[in-house]
Amino acid sequence: MTKITFIKDGNELAVDAKDGATVLQTALDNNINMDHACGGNGVCTTCMIKVHDGAENLGEMTESEEMMGMDPGDMTTRLGCQCEIAGDAKVEPAF
Repeated sequence: MTKITFIKDGNELAVDAKDGATVLQTALDNNINMDHACGGNGVCTTCMIKVHDGAENLGEMTESEEMMGMDPGDMTTRLGCQCEIAGDAKVEPAF
């Protein structure tokens, strides 16, 4: 099964993740507090994450992410609500 490891306050927590789910939804499904002021619609940056490992296992950058200032050439900074999971990754919420 796919694992997403969340880094928060220096601690790591690995949880099971469904392929195709977003990083944000996976966090919420596992009671991991992650800000999402716009409700996960990709129109704010409160669910921004830093990808420490496994960027290649997160979906391609979306138009919403680019509109919010994410750089398609740098897949280490993403919006958690837009990153669809396709394999293991390690991420850290920015807020």
